Amino acid sequence: MKNIAKDVYQISVLPRNSINCYLIEDVLIDAAIRSSASKILNALKDKKVNTHVLTHAHADHQGSSKIICDTLKIPLWCSEPEKQAAESGNVTTEYPNPNNIISKFQAKIWAGKGCEVTKIIKEGDIVGGFTVIETPGHSTGHLSFFRENDRLLIVGDVMTNMNLLTTVPGLHEPPSLFTTNRQQNRESIKKLAGLKPKILCFGHGPVLVNNSELDRFLDKITAI
Repeated sequence: MKNIAKDVYQISVLPRNSINCYLIEDVLIDAAIRSSASKILNALKDKKVNTHVLTHAHADHQGSSKIICDTLKIPLWCSEPEKQAAESGNVTTEYPNPNNIISKFQAKIWAGKGCEVTKIIKEGDIVGGFTVIETPGHSTGHLSFFRENDRLLIVGDVMTNMNLLTTVPGLHEPPSLFTTNRQQNRESIKKLAGLKPKILCFGHGPVLVNNSELDRFLDKITAI
């Protein structure tokens, strides 16, 4: 577990920051894949955790949610549009092609069992000292989290900071194969760029200290 900033820790469950979750104060953001539970729980063993929150209910974010919530006896929160997937464990239904072989692999191997959602969170709510930002597109109810005092942003999958095939760092849009509405997701990228974040924490890829990389990336996708 890596300390990113005050009360913010990154838990990377696969090499090269391929899949990440985060602890913000006493809140666990995301839970990687089904096989990640023991690694996440071990990272949290000396930390106080009272709540688990999802950026979105895809297999690589909710995979260990039920195991972690049951083990730590903590509640699960997410947005209203993500509730059904989080509670059912049917996490690929929004994919443009849920019958794709990779989608089927995620559903069978990565996804965890459904877990009861005890609270719906929305734009403007405060979670672990961060403001909830609604950032739909990659999934209908995707959420990001922003802390104003140090301009730290938990991005989720609105963007990745790595090529998911080569694992080379760099800003990218999330893969179309797993993105419900690409144009809406681009609007969410613009929304996050408008916050002028200084530190960006991604579901996939290393933490980025922003030195105009986000503005350049936004210019690039706007020109497409």
